[in-house]
Amino acid sequence: MKILQVINSLATGGAEKLLLETLPLYRKKGIEMDVLVLNGTDTSFMKQLKALNCCAVYSLGTASVYNPLLIFKLIPFLKKYSLVHVHLFPAQYWVVMAKLISFSKVKLIFTEHCTSNRRLENKIFKFIDQHCYRFYDGVVAISKEINEIVLKHSKLNISKIHTIENGVNLNTIRKAQSLNKKDILPTFKEDDKLLIQVAGFRAQKDQTTLIKAMQLLPLEVKLVLAGEGVLKKKCQDLVETLKLKERVVFLGLRMDIPQLLKTADVVVLSSKYEGLSLSSIEGMAAGKPFVASDVPGLREVVKGAGILFPMSNVKQLAKEISKLLDSPIHYQFVANACQKRAAKYDIHKMVDQHINIYKSMYEA
Repeated sequence: MKILQVINSLATGGAEKLLLETLPLYRKKGIEMDVLVLNGTDTSFMKQLKALNCCAVYSLGTASVYNPLLIFKLIPFLKKYSLVHVHLFPAQYWVVMAKLISFSKVKLIFTEHCTSNRRLENKIFKFIDQHCYRFYDGVVAISKEINEIVLKHSKLNISKIHTIENGVNLNTIRKAQSLNKKDILPTFKEDDKLLIQVAGFRAQKDQTTLIKAMQLLPLEVKLVLAGEGVLKKKCQDLVETLKLKERVVFLGLRMDIPQLLKTADVVVLSSKYEGLSLSSIEGMAAGKPFVASDVPGLREVVKGAGILFPMSNVKQLAKEISKLLDSPIHYQFVANACQKRAAKYDIHKMVDQHINIYKSMYEA
């Protein structure tokens, strides 16, 4: 059984990071697996994957992933593998079209990573999506909520849809050592209270709510934002406008996230929606209180362990952070509950569940 993972690119994102972390684990379990990216730009994730030397990494170039000519470039790869596992749009469409054009018998599996996308709201794309899903032999939903959305949207037989929750490498998080706060920024003091959000700068992640909340928090509270994205400059301008430049730091793309999480006092994710957020699981696994917006994809993971606040509610977010920082008992209770919850999402459990599906599809 040879498996090919197909994804748009290895830029920053939850699906991309998941591939990076799971590929070596599949290999250790004897699964022959390679990766194909529609856009092979040499990102940090791409460099790290190549350095691991655990699989072949194929690229279809560095042009737009929305170019339909990629369909024809995909065709030769379908002949080399018994199963192709696809992630994200438009790879979701291109692989199906490549299979149809080439009359390939390769089996396809698709992972739905998100609870919200514009295709769900567009009648034309909704029709195309439903037609496209029919050519997948299996669909993985990363949460129960996404399972329900896919079932309703795709009209697939329920037996084709499998719920496998995302996982993280808990050992990596637990073993990580915290940094000195001044190593993050020389002006930081060790007794400063550090907030962190790890997320790409996209409208979905809503860093502006967290930045605005900083105005309502004491001066010793500092914020670090890790990630890159199209809205980073807008957030930097907001920080400048609110005169928070000495208290908010933009770290860019970092590969030492576990160490940063261990250094922070409170981990925050102010997203407007998620699939099943790896950042939330990693934040809770770090043994720190986790505060998140009460939205799909976060609610299911955080409720009953971390703290939820109404989406985009600046005042309530600041209030919840203050409550944690002002009460050591409350702080430790939430931190312990978060760490216990994170234990449910071990990456090795997720990998085993995927392997079971691969084998059942291959043998069918």
